[in-house]
Amino acid sequence: MSRRLLSDNRNTMFARTRNLIHRAFDIGILLKALNAVLEIMGGVLLLVVSPATVNNLARVLTQGELSEDPKDLVANFLLRTAGQLSVNGHLFGALFLLSHGIIKLALIAALFKRKLWAYPAAMAIFGLFIVYQLYRYSLSHSAWMLILSALDAAVIILTWLEYQNLKSDD
Repeated sequence: MSRRLLSDNRNTMFARTRNLIHRAFDIGILLKALNAVLEIMGGVLLLVVSPATVNNLARVLTQGELSEDPKDLVANFLLRTAGQLSVNGHLFGALFLLSHGIIKLALIAALFKRKLWAYPAAMAIFGLFIVYQLYRYSLSHSAWMLILSALDAAVIILTWLEYQNLKSDD
């Protein structure tokens, strides 16, 4: 009787762990989907707004904060980032955000539909995004590249765990 109870407890713990992984995976890809939509919106916005306008907007948005605290990290970061935008950098940023967002959204849609091919594809694509983002970080030292890379790494891990769970159900 005690062996059966122990076995039931293990099965219950296993089921809870799988459920927790599944929920974390769903939340992770939902956040990635939101991120993808924001990237697409940002890419479109960069295509229609000039670098000078972005720079002026950053100055207006940070002016009040910097008058109170000239060393404000966020305000200085925004102002510095906007000031570094060139026409080429502006176009690159728009195309990067659009392509990153569209690819991510397509993969996430397939993941939500539980398409098995999408799991390895998503892990590979997100891995390539990390490599490229770290390369861009080495050039720009933009904290955004590190943040995106960390989010992509977490989603890769959750995707792998979810994929293993789905494969074991077959």
